[in-house]
Amino acid sequence: MNDLLSNIDKIHTTELGVVRIKRNLSIETDDVVSWCKQQILQANSIIRSGKNWYVSVDKAIITVNANSYTIITAHKKQKFKR
Repeated sequence: MNDLLSNIDKIHTTELGVVRIKRNLSIETDDVVSWCKQQILQANSIIRSGKNWYVSVDKAIITVNANSYTIITAHKKQKFKR
């Protein structure tokens, strides 16, 4: 188990983070932090690069600060064009 999963209870975000995540992922939930925690627990991969964790889930990548456990942003995975 990595540090992110062992500290899942510390994960949080800011008010602006909630707005940004809902907009970027087109989700309707009012509890963005719980939604993100559920996604992190079911993640395909979790990679730490520098000061951030990058969590790959089905259709998104969630970025979490490794020191403060703040969800910074989340983006839909880009489809590759051929």
